[in-house]
Amino acid sequence: MADKHDRSDGGATDRRSKQSEAEAVAHQQTHDAAAFLAAIIESSEDAIISKSLQGVITTWNRGAERLFGYSAAEAVGKPITILIPEERLDEEPSILARIHAGERVDHFETIRRRKDGTFFDISLTISPIRNNDGRIIGASKIARDISDRKRAAERQDLLLREMHHRVKNLFAITGSIITLAARTAQTPSELASSMKDRLVALSQAHEMTLPSFTGDEAFQERSTTLFQLLSSLLSPYDEGERGRWRFHGEDAPISAERVTNLALLFHEYATNAVKYGSLSNAEGRLDVTLNAFDERFEISWLESGGGPSSKAETKDAGFGTRLEQMIIRSLNADVSRDWQPHGLLIKLSMPRAAFAAPAEAQGVPSP
Repeated sequence: MADKHDRSDGGATDRRSKQSEAEAVAHQQTHDAAAFLAAIIESSEDAIISKSLQGVITTWNRGAERLFGYSAAEAVGKPITILIPEERLDEEPSILARIHAGERVDHFETIRRRKDGTFFDISLTISPIRNNDGRIIGASKIARDISDRKRAAERQDLLLREMHHRVKNLFAITGSIITLAARTAQTPSELASSMKDRLVALSQAHEMTLPSFTGDEAFQERSTTLFQLLSSLLSPYDEGERGRWRFHGEDAPISAERVTNLALLFHEYATNAVKYGSLSNAEGRLDVTLNAFDERFEISWLESGGGPSSKAETKDAGFGTRLEQMIIRSLNADVSRDWQPHGLLIKLSMPRAAFAAPAEAQGVPSP
């Protein structure tokens, strides 16, 4: 009997030993899995945070340190609201209510605050944390900085709106020019010729203000200067000769919104000079002088050596005059002409605001 009892005790001992070994293996596996998951969390580029149902931070990985600027020692035990701007504090109760209900919050885009007080765009994924009994005891948050993505989307939206604005303005300007030209043109060919010249001028002005599409300035309009604008408008008429026109005085910047009106105005002067004035022959010269005063610009357009100093009558003088008058009114400028023995002198006086960006970009006013 004793021998049988001994064998029975030995078997129980073996079973207990095997059970202990199995439990130890399971415990080690659980420990290894937990350590593995902890290593993943700690090495993640994203901020991974856990908090209690009362909104108190309980864990804080290195990604959170990099993203928010707080060390784990500074963050753990603090309310999660240290990361939330005041105007967005109402988001936290709503998030906690959804977590209490067992819901997962996917890719919630909002704004959060770093330790240094700066704000940034963020995407949050928030999930309930359950204990072994399945009871919700907290929440985990995965936070990702989406500032670059938001900026890229904003730049794209800005580009699309700028394209819409440019196309709308160009159609409005073209419509105004066609309406004026139709009132004065005597034949279809005259209308076509007049429109072609002015559309070329519009194209040149538009090209001068196109954005570069590279770098941080990709979506910003480009301004120009008066002398650069005049050089562009006059370049088709240089005929390989240099020095036919000269610019004097200090150059002045023109905002992108003002380029079109000024380009159309000086295109009229350049066209008349080429057809009837100083640029109609090789001996003619053009001198443009810009005088800048505290509140105004005065521009002198002086032609010389261009033939007779009579008031040249042109076929489209009516249209050109009306177009000039509309632009002069839009710029709040004054213009005078003096047909001198050596050529035409045009004097323009306008406020400095005529070169600057208006409150709202304007094209040629409707006729």
